[in-house]
Amino acid sequence: MFIVSKLFWVFAQPLSLAFLAILLAVVAILSGLRRVGLALSALAALVLFVTLYTTTGSFVLQGLEARFPKPEGDPQSLGCMIVLGGAFETEVTTTRGGIEMNQAADRFVEALRLARRFPEAVILVSGGDGSLSGDYEGDAVASARFFSTFGIASDRLVRETASRTTAENVTNSRSLLSDRRLDNCLLITSAFHMPRAIGLFRAAGVPVTPWPTDYRTSGTVTLGVDLTQPTLNAQQAATAMREAIGLAAYYLTGRIKVLYPGP
Repeated sequence: MFIVSKLFWVFAQPLSLAFLAILLAVVAILSGLRRVGLALSALAALVLFVTLYTTTGSFVLQGLEARFPKPEGDPQSLGCMIVLGGAFETEVTTTRGGIEMNQAADRFVEALRLARRFPEAVILVSGGDGSLSGDYEGDAVASARFFSTFGIASDRLVRETASRTTAENVTNSRSLLSDRRLDNCLLITSAFHMPRAIGLFRAAGVPVTPWPTDYRTSGTVTLGVDLTQPTLNAQQAATAMREAIGLAAYYLTGRIKVLYPGP
């Protein structure tokens, strides 16, 4: 299932869909199916326009981010937190070492802030190598360097190094939480990813408190044309589409109980 999901996403993301439509259009025209070819060309152009030159991706992503409200203040006390991986550039860190991070770095920045604010809190980092090759260290491995660099004692860190997907994050974390008798942890992940993650933890019977971070939108995005930042628009659209596909896939396969988990 892991390999299937990875390969599916290669072709399902917006720019790949546009490319496939163009490719099929060429085949159709060469085969004498001119109208089919023109229709596929128009479809490709529409996908490219919506992806590159509208705020559709950011608008959808904004809805996902708003599903679980941002906490107004820190908790009174904190015994444990679960940090989902995806914030380290593991292809780079595997060969170069260090703590190179990507756009989701705020997951670990927020965990570090809370770890310093609550020195008794245990930090469970869930994240193995999610690549197809399996050649890289995962976030849980890289996170040990991150937290030690900022003075967080290693005995506060629980590393779950085997998971490759969000579903595996939950399954493997549940076992570690049970072994260490930890419960009611904060769940720290990107705000747009929180609905799917919460849905999985609920289905697994693991109580967690959502602690969204890594916001990608301002919260005031409206649908419209945006010709100024096609690269960002494409990135936002791909992220939103991937999350929507993930929610649908997990719901249809019975891994989450509702299509769009909420508070």
